[in-house]
Amino acid sequence: MLTKADDFPIHQRPEPIAFAGTDRNFYDRYFFNGYSPDGALFFAAGMGIYPHLNVADAGFSVLHGGKQRSVLASRLLGFERMDTAVGPVAVAVEEPLQRLRLTVGANDAGLEADLLFTGRAFPIEEPRFTRRIGTRTLMDVTRMTQNGRYAGWISVDGVRHDVEGMMGTRDRSWGVRPIGAADPQPPVPMAVPQFYWLWAPLNFATHQLYFHSNDDGDGQPWNRSMLLVGADGAPHKLWDVRSRLSFKPGTRHASEALIEGTSRAGPVRVALTVGDSFFMQGIGYGHPTRAHGTFHGAQSVVAETIETATADEATLPLNHIQALVTARLTLPDGSVEDGRGVLEQLIVGPHAPSGFTGLFDLAP
Repeated sequence: MLTKADDFPIHQRPEPIAFAGTDRNFYDRYFFNGYSPDGALFFAAGMGIYPHLNVADAGFSVLHGGKQRSVLASRLLGFERMDTAVGPVAVAVEEPLQRLRLTVGANDAGLEADLLFTGRAFPIEEPRFTRRIGTRTLMDVTRMTQNGRYAGWISVDGVRHDVEGMMGTRDRSWGVRPIGAADPQPPVPMAVPQFYWLWAPLNFATHQLYFHSNDDGDGQPWNRSMLLVGADGAPHKLWDVRSRLSFKPGTRHASEALIEGTSRAGPVRVALTVGDSFFMQGIGYGHPTRAHGTFHGAQSVVAETIETATADEATLPLNHIQALVTARLTLPDGSVEDGRGVLEQLIVGPHAPSGFTGLFDLAP
């Protein structure tokens, strides 16, 4: 059950707000992405609060003109979970579950922004993500997701881009997942790490579609969902959900994808044509030195640039991506809508349906 309080990073046990249970890996997080109608400009942002590490961090990254520019910030949390500003990046909840503002002040990356996100419908509460390795809890997470529209601007090296017509997705997640320093005593016996993750939030003129899948090494889903939202904003859960990916040779990234499910009215099909890759490292995911929850002193801000033409997608640090996609939705009555979105991909370890057997073998 989602309430207005879920848009604030204050989730806890029945204790003072400073305490969030006993797991050192508890986190509370904002995420945003957005894309121009022609796909030429894409941004993503994230902010994480880690109450038991006493750290907050944030990242803002823009993909434009063959470069992915990022600003990454970190600071001591000071146990104040309501202070949602880290370095130049700030998030403000203007109307819970409906309207949020993301701002980025001047920084060495040459990025600035003032973006107002407005949801198209009530957020989707995804099935709870609970995953264990033996008796060790790897993940225990709740996440809500919301497609929406943006107003405002983004500036890159002093050139301001109006975001009129830009759509995208934001999410809020909280719970337990690996953060900060690596566990010095992992579960035994040792096994090849395995994580298969697809996420496709898609915007169409009338409809919205939300799909995700976490699979085990055999390809069996341990968390999979597909929802179709119509013009009335009501979500309709689909069943018999499945996806099929074709991979770019020498990578673990899709060149195209097909997502299918069944509604009460009949089959629903979405064909995805994959475009540019946005590297999630740019906002801290899997970053070799600025991973989420790592400590960098009282205040720290760094700038980075990835030249996309020479980026090696066949390496683990750049494996986690959000690929920009164009999407064609075919509804049960045969009508078709074209739209845009992303296909997030993080595939590590074995996945039998994809033909992967080791930690990071690549598609032929």
